[in-house]
Amino acid sequence: MFLLQYLPYAIALAIAAAIPGPGIAAAVGKALGGGFRPAFFFMNGLVLGDLTYLVLAVLGLAAIATAFSGIFVVIKILGAAYLAYLAWSFWRAGIDPDKVQARKGHGIWASLLSGYSVTLGNPKTIIFYMALLPTVVRLDEVTLEDFLWLSVVTIIVLYAVVIPYIALAAKARDFLRNPRALKALNRGAAGAMAGAAAYIVLKQ
Repeated sequence: MFLLQYLPYAIALAIAAAIPGPGIAAAVGKALGGGFRPAFFFMNGLVLGDLTYLVLAVLGLAAIATAFSGIFVVIKILGAAYLAYLAWSFWRAGIDPDKVQARKGHGIWASLLSGYSVTLGNPKTIIFYMALLPTVVRLDEVTLEDFLWLSVVTIIVLYAVVIPYIALAAKARDFLRNPRALKALNRGAAGAMAGAAAYIVLKQ
């Protein structure tokens, strides 16, 4: 089957995505603090970020991306700042179950854009697409059809890897309803997001 030619890429991406990093940590924190829905949109932002780097790699813009690395530094700082803000918000969240349940209404665009900015500023993602991808895909031979299939594979793999993380985190949130547990849950979410923010800022 011709899709087997994309198998090395799918395996490499799955391994890279499954290794916990700032994206996974932030997505789990989002699910713990706000439930599955905002975490799902956040995850879509992560996927869009990966697709952006895939486009840059396929078009041979790695050198340009390096030349304009200052832009990515700004994006990285903004993404980390937003995660730090979310961490602060979750840390201070009330322990009233009704209040915490209401946090599921986080905006779609805010969640999507925060996920996108986290991926653009994630060193692990940058290294994968700009350094490791060329070792499993002959980028100079990629056709439009190949690119479309690579995009489909990227979306499928990332969904398969990230959805179980956020689904389990959201389910754990649903089970914990007493005030003490909810307080610990909010602070756990805050810790995950703060850790992701620190990783993004400190990792070179």
